[in-house]
Amino acid sequence: MTSPITSSDIAVSVGGDKLTFRLHESGTRATEAVLFLHGSGPGATGLSNWERTIADLGDRFWCLAPDQIGFGDSTHPLDPPRGMGPFNELRAEALLALVDVLGLEKVHLVGNSMGGQLAILMTLARPDLVGKVLLMGSGGAPNMPVSPGLTHLREFYASPSAESLKGLLSEFVYDLEPMLDTVDRVVAERMSYVNRDDVRRSHEASFDPNGTRRFFTREELATITHDVLCVHGRDDRIIPVEASRYFADALPKANLYVIAQCGHWTQIEHPEKFETLLLALLNNQI
Repeated sequence: MTSPITSSDIAVSVGGDKLTFRLHESGTRATEAVLFLHGSGPGATGLSNWERTIADLGDRFWCLAPDQIGFGDSTHPLDPPRGMGPFNELRAEALLALVDVLGLEKVHLVGNSMGGQLAILMTLARPDLVGKVLLMGSGGAPNMPVSPGLTHLREFYASPSAESLKGLLSEFVYDLEPMLDTVDRVVAERMSYVNRDDVRRSHEASFDPNGTRRFFTREELATITHDVLCVHGRDDRIIPVEASRYFADALPKANLYVIAQCGHWTQIEHPEKFETLLLALLNNQI
């Protein structure tokens, strides 16, 4: 049985600046809170990454899936930080402010791709606030090759179109044919955002070639003593599976689960398996 999803706007303050999150949620405050952090890409939102997951798990957890700052219907700064590294630092700080505004003393983190980087930044900054962590196809590992798919994502606005977006999202999945209806639906949903000037501004700032990126050293990761599960599609064409092998090796209490015949969209290509893994982590079964 799926749970209803509601959406609202939540204001936070970061460095004296007011930022607003569009927050999608299911479940109730009476249960443990799980914060779902979506990845990057043209038109990405909390719902486009996590709609099924939070609908499925809302009967057991308070599921929170915000549009990140610089995405969807959350705030798009007029003068955003240049580069994924500085922009993600702002995003992580804003997420911590959101957790405080919601009055949470402890929250589990689930991060997809860029969202994995945000989960790590949050855990490094406020370890006492974080429960368990699931990193799914996470970015932030050093010395990883830049895949053609990731290059397409970064340079999308050189020639933005529905056809280009469909081509990009096709690279997110292992086998397009069974996922075609899903990809077409997500393309239609995201194009309304892709065509907005503020969304383009945020995307181009994130992937500014003159900006800086953020990688996590083994020394940093060794300080994270939380239970972590690294999940990765074996056939990921956006971020190679070696990235999760790096995190699983460097994080003291991390386990690694690699899903065969799966690309970068683990939770969408294999939703039952992904939810089983997440529940096992949260219920101390793995």
